[in-house]
Amino acid sequence: MSDPPNTSSIVPHHHHHQTPPSPSLPSHPSTSGPTTSLAREYRKGNWTLHETLVLITAKKLDDERRTKGPTTDPTKPSSCKTAELRWKWVENYCWNNGCLRSQNQCNDKWDNLLRDYKKVRDYEARSDDQDHPSYWRMEKHERKDRNLPSNLLFDVFQALYDVVNRKQQPPKMLTTPSLGVAPPPPLPLPPPPPPAPPSVGSSESTEGSESGHDSGSKRRKVRNIGSSIVKGATVLARTLMACEEKKEKRHRDLMELEERRVQMEEDRTEVNRQGIAGLITAVNNLSNAVHALVSDRHDTR
Repeated sequence: MSDPPNTSSIVPHHHHHQTPPSPSLPSHPSTSGPTTSLAREYRKGNWTLHETLVLITAKKLDDERRTKGPTTDPTKPSSCKTAELRWKWVENYCWNNGCLRSQNQCNDKWDNLLRDYKKVRDYEARSDDQDHPSYWRMEKHERKDRNLPSNLLFDVFQALYDVVNRKQQPPKMLTTPSLGVAPPPPLPLPPPPPPAPPSVGSSESTEGSESGHDSGSKRRKVRNIGSSIVKGATVLARTLMACEEKKEKRHRDLMELEERRVQMEEDRTEVNRQGIAGLITAVNNLSNAVHALVSDRHDTR
């Protein structure tokens, strides 16, 4: 596994912002190897701000460990095995500080953070005129239009800036100018000074254009919210109508079943009545026949 900052093919992540972690984090995890007592259940989904800052701190501490000097132990693994152990060390640090992520998740997230950081850093190096406003002054949709990360927080950018600059400081390493990359600007980034207005009329026109832009953005937001409300109300109304139709259909089915049951009871009662009437008629006929037979025998005597 190569050095994470040089990774180019990465999967974008969307960062969800929550309360940042406490600045006083433990300096090192309790162990540098994998925990073998219990199987870990890693958290999935979007990274929180706390998890992101814990990961950046872990990478910073890991870089400090590695820059203390190469090992002379011939039994130590090298190359890919060493990289795997480094990321396992990062996983253990994150796990001990409330970031329940695997070493592969940490590696992928680090690559995505570096990609977003480099995009914003290179853009900020050019944001010195009206055509390139500062990244921190733009709305999310403006950042997306410029192919920039839409939700990179300043705290995360500053933490990454410290780690990347620390890695570029050791001697006998390729410096930023030799790689052909512009050095990152100092943090925090000061806002560009406003140009001196040549006249009152031009100042009023500039303010008018800015207010017009803000009002246009607000109108778009209001329209989007209104359309979302209309869509939600339409879906809710359709759902309620479908529920009412199902209730009515179920009621009709129950009524039909009840009518069929009553009709079957009436038919069974009618059949029983007719059977009893036929039985009574047959008994009467038999009785008349017996009487007639008895009378005939009595007359013949």
